[in-house]
Amino acid sequence: MSDPEEFYKKLKVQLSDTALWPTAYLYKFIVPTDTSKIKQIEAIFDNLGAVISTKKSKNGKYTSVSINVRMKNPDEVILKYKEVALKVEGVISL
Repeated sequence: MSDPEEFYKKLKVQLSDTALWPTAYLYKFIVPTDTSKIKQIEAIFDNLGAVISTKKSKNGKYTSVSINVRMKNPDEVILKYKEVALKVEGVISL
């Protein structure tokens, strides 16, 4: 991803056009399998009533973290993506 800001701008437009807010939103992240990284992501969504599930890759090197959570608006969704990218090293946002 060459320009994160461009990605976030497009995402905001898509979110604004496709959903009535507030709505449930599904985040998906891939992280190297490391309990502390998974806990960092979980902490970012703590106290939001998020449903979080994890699944290890076939070889166990990576873990997919899915988070289903009710968000107020597209800006709130994007803020969480930015927070995860900033705080969790090696994370891939899907």
